[in-house]
Amino acid sequence: MKLSVVIPAYNEEESLPDTLRTLYQTLSTYGIDHEICVTNDNSKDNTLQVLQQLSLEIPTLVYFTNTGPNGFGYAVRYGLERFTGDCVAVFMADMSDDPEDLVKYYQKMQEGDYDAVFGTRWGKGGKVVDYPAVKKYINRVANFIVRILMGIKYNDTTNAFKLYKRETIEGIKPFLSPHFNLTIELPLKAIVRGYTFAVVPNSWTNRKYGESKLKIKEMGSRYFFILLYCLIEKYFSRGDYRKKVTAVRQPVEAGN
Repeated sequence: MKLSVVIPAYNEEESLPDTLRTLYQTLSTYGIDHEICVTNDNSKDNTLQVLQQLSLEIPTLVYFTNTGPNGFGYAVRYGLERFTGDCVAVFMADMSDDPEDLVKYYQKMQEGDYDAVFGTRWGKGGKVVDYPAVKKYINRVANFIVRILMGIKYNDTTNAFKLYKRETIEGIKPFLSPHFNLTIELPLKAIVRGYTFAVVPNSWTNRKYGESKLKIKEMGSRYFFILLYCLIEKYFSRGDYRKKVTAVRQPVEAGN
């Protein structure tokens, strides 16, 4: 099963070398057939030049430039329209996500034939390093609201780092979110539409270089819009968008 890793990158010239080299080395060590797909989201620094140089040493690296419209959601969606693998993970350019966790996701998907694998930083075995206190408070409140309104037990919906089968990605289209609200649109649609998923613990480490692109003040209403959309689909779509399950035909015994 070929793994694609979609990485949105806006002004990440400092972070990308460590992230991509470590990711490639880890996946290669485990013998995982893969491609690393980076979307340069019309960066203003030397991100494109860094990608050009890294492509000479990382044979599985492919990169695109999204000239516009731009934004985190648009950059991820750009990659999700172009990956070639059987499954795809969204992974951060700043190395906040651990490649070893991605291997766990991939192995879990294979073991249970799940349609998606989600991580949780807040359950047993999960870990966060240097997580800003204010951001943590907002994160936990937001995830609590999502859990209550959607009636789910999963407690880390807002983290983008998740793995989906190709069929799952196709089944949760079309995408609506242009910004960070895509992080909740993908898993909530997968859950509402009946795709199977497993949850495994994962870690998160604050970035070493640059600054976070998430502007919390700008995102509240956008997250709420997507949450409301998924809530409406769950209770009023009458299953029109749910995963189609093909019935298994039972063999007929001779003489019947």
